[in-house]
Amino acid sequence: MLDAARKRSDSRQIMPSTTRVSDRRRGAVSNHAVMAIIGLLVLIGLGGWLSQMGRVEPARSADGGERATSSLTFFCAAGIRKPVEAVAKRYLEEYGVQVNLDYGGSNTLLSRIDTAKTGDLYLAADESYINAARKKGLVAESLSLARMKPVIAVADGNPKNITRIEDLLREDVRTVLGNPDQAAVGKKTRKLLKASGHWTKLEALVRQTGTFQPTVPEVANTVKIGGADAAVIWNTTTKIVDGIEAIEVPELDKGEVLVTVGVLTSAADPTESLRFARYLAASDRGLKEFRKFGFTPIEGDKWSETPELTFFCGSVNRRAVEQTIKSFQAREGVQVNTVFNGCGILTAQMKTITDKKLTGFPDTYMACDKYYLEIVDGLFQDAVEISDTEVVIAVPKGNPKRIQSLADLARPGVRVAVGQPDQCTIGVLTRQVLEAEKVYEKVMANVVTQTATSALLIAPVSTGAADAALAYLTDTKAEAEKVDAVRITSAAAKAIQPMGIARASRNKHLARRLIRAITQARSDFEAAGFHWRFEADGSGS
Repeated sequence: MLDAARKRSDSRQIMPSTTRVSDRRRGAVSNHAVMAIIGLLVLIGLGGWLSQMGRVEPARSADGGERATSSLTFFCAAGIRKPVEAVAKRYLEEYGVQVNLDYGGSNTLLSRIDTAKTGDLYLAADESYINAARKKGLVAESLSLARMKPVIAVADGNPKNITRIEDLLREDVRTVLGNPDQAAVGKKTRKLLKASGHWTKLEALVRQTGTFQPTVPEVANTVKIGGADAAVIWNTTTKIVDGIEAIEVPELDKGEVLVTVGVLTSAADPTESLRFARYLAASDRGLKEFRKFGFTPIEGDKWSETPELTFFCGSVNRRAVEQTIKSFQAREGVQVNTVFNGCGILTAQMKTITDKKLTGFPDTYMACDKYYLEIVDGLFQDAVEISDTEVVIAVPKGNPKRIQSLADLARPGVRVAVGQPDQCTIGVLTRQVLEAEKVYEKVMANVVTQTATSALLIAPVSTGAADAALAYLTDTKAEAEKVDAVRITSAAAKAIQPMGIARASRNKHLARRLIRAITQARSDFEAAGFHWRFEADGSGS
């Protein structure tokens, strides 16, 4: 009995002990599971943090909003790869826009663009390809970047002692050239050596003992690895590729080219494409990389995400240019601060700004007539003539005073309105016309009002405050229901509208593109009554 009781007692003592061990095991499993879950969450969080480190933020604009475009397709001449890659990387870091680069020979890329009609930007080693693309309707705007020239490339130390073009014709020299139908350097080499008389023999020799390559890097690498003794490549390539050196010769020195980027007409977002092109062409952004890699960069504009242009414009041009300015601002993503006024007033403003060293001098100026550009000619460059218009006699509808000539303006009782010559071009031209016809004093005796701009001359006639006004034909067009125009048979009765770029402008290339946009607006000028003068030469920027 006692033994049985002890067994039952032992059993009771053992059972709780067994239960506690089991509980500990269950507790241990539970703790391990919790730790595993926590560890997994930490890893997930760490993975997310690491992925964020490598993730590019959405493309942002200057105001912090997301851009509509987060990537661009860029066709790039293979020989310009190094600087463009560096600039594209910085642009991605700064603005979150991925530039997808596609390399090839300049002509090969042009052919692909022409066939596919896709892509945003095209950089050619020679601007002639951009001009060709523009003629095909493939390129809208273009921006110049840097200069380079062809040279002979040889292995370091020049083991074959090559010093002149004639050395490439030696039987012991194997030469590699760019394919003229694919690479810009090949096309330029052929052109230069045809002119010097070396091409026919060299081409035949290369076909026998050398090779033609589709891109300039492939040409350079052939010399580097010993596959050829000499090549003709860009001087910049010899500074990028190790193991080769440049030999300059006079026949090739004449072949300097301008590396140029064009915005394709197929661009999905022209504004974003232009913005990157401006970044690439900016003196304090992209062009610094070109200089680093041995190119000779142009004097580019300073970088600004949303640059501003100040445009002084004679009031006669207003109706012809206003829509172009609006379209230019929207496409380029820039601000054009346009000041319309009489040219005498505008040039006086320029003089004040210059004399007192104030800000606000215009980047570009379009005058009502050459006279008012010539008096500030030293301050402007690259002027082109855009259009011309006649000086006419504006009279009320039906011409109640029967005015037919300048002499009629001198009749007793005829009230005349004219422009003020110190303030506007129409005033200067009026004086010149009246003096040429020898009626200046008599007509001026009948003047009842003088205005500061040509735009104000029609109102006195249309409201009955004057019987006639010497005005631009273009201004009468806008009020054709109220006034008639009497033509003047005088050679002096013509105003020519020129446009130039300020020598002091920090945005010369942007200003040049504005001028280009205006020179493409012929229909707007003709609709406003102007006669078109500008003759396009197909050149870029």
